[in-house]
Amino acid sequence: MPTVLEGIRVIDLSHVLAGPTASMMLGDLGAEVIHVEPFEGDDAREFGPFVGKPGKNRSGYFISLNRNKKSLVLDLKKTAGKAVLYDLIKVSDIIIENFRPDTMEKLGFGWKQVHKFNPRMIYASISGFGHDTLPEYAGRPAYDMVAQAYSGFMSITGPPEGPPCRAGTSIGDIIAGHQAVIGILAALHYREKTGQGQFYDGSMVDGLFSVLENAVACYTIENKIPGPLGSAHPAITPFQAFATKDSAIITPIGNNLLWEKFCRAIGQKALADDARFKNNALRNSNKDQLIPLLAKALKKKTTARWIKIFSKANLPFSPINNLKDICEDPHITKRQMLVTIDQPGVGKMKISGSPIRLSKTPAKVFAPAPLLGQHSEEILKDVLSYSREKIEQLKIKKVTHTLEPHFD
Repeated sequence: MPTVLEGIRVIDLSHVLAGPTASMMLGDLGAEVIHVEPFEGDDAREFGPFVGKPGKNRSGYFISLNRNKKSLVLDLKKTAGKAVLYDLIKVSDIIIENFRPDTMEKLGFGWKQVHKFNPRMIYASISGFGHDTLPEYAGRPAYDMVAQAYSGFMSITGPPEGPPCRAGTSIGDIIAGHQAVIGILAALHYREKTGQGQFYDGSMVDGLFSVLENAVACYTIENKIPGPLGSAHPAITPFQAFATKDSAIITPIGNNLLWEKFCRAIGQKALADDARFKNNALRNSNKDQLIPLLAKALKKKTTARWIKIFSKANLPFSPINNLKDICEDPHITKRQMLVTIDQPGVGKMKISGSPIRLSKTPAKVFAPAPLLGQHSEEILKDVLSYSREKIEQLKIKKVTHTLEPHFD
């Protein structure tokens, strides 16, 4: 089956999460992704959980983010290493990096420098605050948690009246990676028409701020500063989790028709006729009176029983799955969102699949994550046409190193 990005070569100079998320998605769509790593490897190779033989454990975290990539080890502090990268840039289409804004310029590979010798290059940079900002922001070190806190995201996350909470996943990094892919694909389309590459300036803070939707509107329109609401929605009621007889269930009731069906389903038809709750605006303003009534009704039956009742009534609902529940769910199996790879040095293991489903050119997981330096020699020989002697000299000078493809 064809891949939509076949023939596109990506130089992935990024590390850990935001950049690797973007390059992984491009790899899933068929791009050739060359992950350029320092001698010690991507920092993520040191993050757990670990799998494999004792003493030769490999990072499951790294594996989950670096399928469909090749690993090239380069010491970019050495002139010979920079020369290799220069040669690689001349024959590639996209660069992805997530260093602080001045790092690549200092190495000699900033956007303006690269654009001069490869004007078709699409250059994606992801950082905490972006390049085009005030000087005191551009150079700030920023992890995902910094972006969650600074963007306002953390201020609306967590239980009501409780302390601010980090989201359960590194959403700032991941959103930044996804948004970078959108920018890169748009830039590829522009290059098809003009022949010119361009610079993508991604910010983790911008990315999280852009998804605050109702919270930003509450402040800009009503001058209210939203706080955390737990599972509840600030503008729709009922739209939250409720305790059941044995666990919990969520019931997002987004319009008046659903409200009437919901009231009948839980045996509280009178609530649908109650003047205090006739429409969403009233339900939302009178939620302090409504929620206890609903909580009392939903506590009477088990989650399994409510699932049957709500299914029959065609209402939106969900149990609150843990990771065991969702990994074993038939929907995930049918959608191929948990796939098996044969990871060198580990064997068969399962990782998440790609959510990008296209009818003619679907994204797919076709290769495991690379060992450190696994493809160094292949890239130097086949992509850059370096001679055997030149490759050996680069190894001797400790500019690169290689591993056998099936090293364990």
